[in-house]
Amino acid sequence: MLGFALLSTNLRIFNTDPKAMSAPKILNYELAPSPATIFGCLLPAPWLGVAAGLLLAFGPATGLPDRYSPLILAVTHVLALGMLAPIMVGALFQLFPVVAGQMVRPAKWIAPFVALGSTVIATGLSVGFLAGNQVGFAVAAWLAMILYGAIVLALVHAAWHMVLPPNPDATLKTLRGIALVLLIVIGLGVALAGAFAGWWQVDIAYVLRLHVAWGLVGWIACLVLGVASTVVPMFWQTNRPSPSWHRHLPWDIWLGLLMLFLPLSDSLFKLLISALALLVCVLSLTSIRTLLHAKRKFDPAWGLWLVSAASWGIAAVLLLLLTHLDNSLAPNWMSLLPWWIGVLCLVGGAVMPVNAMLGKIIPFLIFLHLRRQIPMGRRVPSMQVVLPPERLRWQARAVCFSLLSLLMLPLAPAEMKYLAGLCFAISQAMLAIFLLMSLFRYRQELRESIFSRAI
Repeated sequence: MLGFALLSTNLRIFNTDPKAMSAPKILNYELAPSPATIFGCLLPAPWLGVAAGLLLAFGPATGLPDRYSPLILAVTHVLALGMLAPIMVGALFQLFPVVAGQMVRPAKWIAPFVALGSTVIATGLSVGFLAGNQVGFAVAAWLAMILYGAIVLALVHAAWHMVLPPNPDATLKTLRGIALVLLIVIGLGVALAGAFAGWWQVDIAYVLRLHVAWGLVGWIACLVLGVASTVVPMFWQTNRPSPSWHRHLPWDIWLGLLMLFLPLSDSLFKLLISALALLVCVLSLTSIRTLLHAKRKFDPAWGLWLVSAASWGIAAVLLLLLTHLDNSLAPNWMSLLPWWIGVLCLVGGAVMPVNAMLGKIIPFLIFLHLRRQIPMGRRVPSMQVVLPPERLRWQARAVCFSLLSLLMLPLAPAEMKYLAGLCFAISQAMLAIFLLMSLFRYRQELRESIFSRAI
């Protein structure tokens, strides 16, 4: 009953009637942090996506396609920590001042260490998983506590000083609570790493279940939803989410995840998981419908958002099947469903929107900072000139093909892992190179401006 009540409630609240749209958000770009603060977090990240793809392609195939095989655990953490975490932290450093009007004051000191520290943590975990080395887990746990502890404190301080309007939208509410979510995810991860390092003993299955749920849904999905609530209407000209969307997200999801900490019986646990999966289905369908009415469907990144929304919905349906039909499914299907759910959430649901946002936000930030730094009267290159859409279109096709390759990997793991890993690595290398070319254009424009002023 809980699941169906939650579903019926959210079917009512997530209407996208244009008459019910919230007012456009006023963004304060004057408070935007320096380019070095943001670019230092964002630009190295796609190269870790390349590393994740190469690790999948050339790592040991033992245990594939089991999601808990050493190779997959290593690849997952390189992707989640090495690539996605720096991008999401960098986005938060940008969103707090621009959207919420609140500076993250330690960001300029923390930012230089975000990408490098996340890479070292992911490397330590990979060494631990692949070689069974306790030192790798210990290094990862200590560094995670130091680096992400500093990030959490900085974000908590900024969130504490935010001044919310009477009816805050989903983006502001996400910024208000996201630091505590990150604290939960990192705390659960450190608990697991410490157990693997031999520091203490924990119920691995219980903590792992919470870590995955909070990492994929509480951190990644909710942050994507919160950012998309502002970014997608802005760049892709969709209808703005309804007031009910803003009223219930992301706290409804976080409340459901908090209930997972309770000592639930198997039947209540299945009911709660079903309710959360149904909620994700509703959000997915609503997002797809909104995206299909976008005015900028010709933009190369629009398709990535559509695939992302569909991926979350399909993953939720597969989770429902896995939860309720686990005794009815053949063993081979039982092994396929967890793999598909993980790929759909992590690659389709996270990498896709992150690629879409990087391809749009980096040129936008370059345009914004050039307009600030170049004297009046001198032409500033447009976003389309900084990063031509045709390049992004080819990159979008490559990452979509890599998603299909990853979904097909269980059919022939030993062979398909080469195709899937290399395709994913190539797609992220394309993005990384295109972003570097955009940065070179930024530096070139600044040099020409300085030279012209000197003359």
